[in-house]
Amino acid sequence: MKVLIIGAGEVGFHIANRIALENKDVVVIDKNPEAIRRVSDHLDVQVMVGSGSSPVVLEEAGIRDADIMLAVTNSDEINLVACLVTNMISPFTKKLVRLRAADYDHYHDAFRTSLPHIDTIINPEIEVVKTIDLLMRFPGAVDVGEFSQGRVYFIGVTLDQDSSLAGLKLSRLSTQIGEKKLLIAALIRGEQLIIPRGDDRLISGDLVYFITKKDKVFESLKIFGKHEAPVQRAMIIGGGRVGYRLADMLEQKNIYTKIIEKSAERCRLLAERLNKAVVLQGDGSDQDLLAEENIKDMDAVITLTNDEETNILASLLAKQMGARKNITRISKFSYFPLMNMIGIQQVVSPRLSAINSILQHIRRGKVLSAKSIKGEQAEVMEALALETSDIVGKPLKNISFPKGTLVTGIIRGDNITIPSGESVIEPGDRIIIFAQRSAIPKVEKILMVKLEYF
Repeated sequence: MKVLIIGAGEVGFHIANRIALENKDVVVIDKNPEAIRRVSDHLDVQVMVGSGSSPVVLEEAGIRDADIMLAVTNSDEINLVACLVTNMISPFTKKLVRLRAADYDHYHDAFRTSLPHIDTIINPEIEVVKTIDLLMRFPGAVDVGEFSQGRVYFIGVTLDQDSSLAGLKLSRLSTQIGEKKLLIAALIRGEQLIIPRGDDRLISGDLVYFITKKDKVFESLKIFGKHEAPVQRAMIIGGGRVGYRLADMLEQKNIYTKIIEKSAERCRLLAERLNKAVVLQGDGSDQDLLAEENIKDMDAVITLTNDEETNILASLLAKQMGARKNITRISKFSYFPLMNMIGIQQVVSPRLSAINSILQHIRRGKVLSAKSIKGEQAEVMEALALETSDIVGKPLKNISFPKGTLVTGIIRGDNITIPSGESVIEPGDRIIIFAQRSAIPKVEKILMVKLEYF
């Protein structure tokens, strides 16, 4: 598979890194020589300095042979033109475009209809607001993935020191929790990712990932001692595009909302567009301002400015001053490993949301959705079991799955099964697979039909 990426920013760099490690042919184009130099120095991919909207540059990059073109620059206009030019030169190349401006939201369906050369429109800001919504809905969760239109969830929680599960062998989990069904798919211990076996023990401080049905989410969270009242009062620090989208959503849910924004002009715009939210001009990292606005009474504080340091400081202040839940926007991937160390557990990233949206489209086999966990160490995929793939028609225990993978769910019509070794996948089933990064190429292979790629 050949993938051409236009844009060598954080999203372009990390997508290139991800798929280059899976032995795919990758070409990265960007006008900025420094950005291209960073890609060239760190990744085993081809690079070109030039405009991704130029037909000459695209021809030289080999667009005619590309299976997929990703337009992920910081300019919506360049991304759109790149898709248009690609369609003229190579109409059968699959085209994905990142569009961030809110202006496009109301015309999304019209774009898809009138601009058929765009196969998929990705708006990371919409996706990150969905992630924030999930984190606010599920008490104690530090990471949430939604599959099968919200019928199945993949949830990460931190095991508290006083948890009754601390020190328990997984082989004895069913004895501890009774008839409740819970499949633990992965443990994050420090910087180590573990696919657990029966002899592994749960240790306080572990980030535990489990799979659960929609109607069992809160029951499963209670097993880990996570039970909080629903969010009724929220404070948003940063009134940019993501902050506005979130405030608009919270208004529709009748959640009392305050927004703190530095820019007076932006405050006026927010006040005009929002009906109920209280809009305040000020610095969200100002301790006196936070105290004046009774931050201790807030169920959730979400820091969404464009400055990472401000978000981190404001989240730490909010936590110290008594806010119940803190969600922090982070853009630099290098910061992710540090967050848990300093006490920030719930982190969101528009860039990571964009990558998750893109992943499902670059996977071989009928992958319907995908989510990265632990940065880029592993992935959870929802895929369609094809009739002639190697995984159908026999018990899971008899299938030679790649090391580092686990089937965590089987969805057949309205029936959702947390599988055992005796479970059998049938053609047309949706399956949820957890896979370490090193195993993903082999997982793609078993998801494909025997004679062709999708």
